[in-house]
Amino acid sequence: MNSVLKGYLQLMRPANLPTAAADILAGAAIAGILLTSFPLLPLLFLVGASVLLYAGGVVLNDVFDFNLDTIERPERPLPSGLIKLRSAAIFGGALLVGGILLAFRVNELCGYIAAVLACAIVTYDGFSKNYNFLGPLNMGFCRSLNLFLGMAVLGEITAWWYGIIPLVYIFAITLISRGEVHGNNRNHIIWAGILYALVIFGVLTMVYFDANHLWQAVLFLLLFAFMIFRPLINAYRKNSPSNIKKAVIAGVLALIILDAALAVGFSEWWYGVLILLLFPLSLLLAKLFAVT
Repeated sequence: MNSVLKGYLQLMRPANLPTAAADILAGAAIAGILLTSFPLLPLLFLVGASVLLYAGGVVLNDVFDFNLDTIERPERPLPSGLIKLRSAAIFGGALLVGGILLAFRVNELCGYIAAVLACAIVTYDGFSKNYNFLGPLNMGFCRSLNLFLGMAVLGEITAWWYGIIPLVYIFAITLISRGEVHGNNRNHIIWAGILYALVIFGVLTMVYFDANHLWQAVLFLLLFAFMIFRPLINAYRKNSPSNIKKAVIAGVLALIILDAALAVGFSEWWYGVLILLLFPLSLLLAKLFAVT
């Protein structure tokens, strides 16, 4: 593979992109599109929009982190000189614009949500991530908007409270990531474990009251809990940067399982399995490209 092309792919963090697609599929299930004769093309447009927005966000994150990465991650495409800073900035901006335009192809509400999401992404990349509370909150808000993007596929959002789930979950992952470089973040790990438990309880509660497939969701949540708590416990026991990084990676990729658990509560088992198939894809890509 051409080294420059590989560099651009590294900037986009391909292993993370299926998690964005999973948000859309979960949101669409909550909206109830499986109960209608809904055409597939608008859903594919939203998946594409979400992937472009996510990719643009992580590219611009590296742009804003250029000086820091020069010290802490000199092997990354920008500090190593493989890709010019200006080129990466243009590329990231183009990805965000492409995501917004693709969302508008579905309906106006999706387009406006995508535009707000793009603004929230840039706000995180350039400002809020430098603050201990505001950064994780901003990142979680981005994930909530991504779920809303899928929920808006029919032109309306009727269950906004489901956005609390990804907000709390991403807040927890971002807390853990605070020690990814230097370690020593046991307090953050404890809080993350509490938030993880609240997320699982929240999904169970919402599915119980709003949907008909609680036991299907329970099975997916058991897998989800195993995937996130095992590396989290290891990171607490041995609070090293490598273990913390593993906990962060597990948390990010397990978003797919969380989305599958949400979706299966509102749809059939096979739809949850369909989303779950994105997980091995992420694992494969994680072996080729960095997740964080």
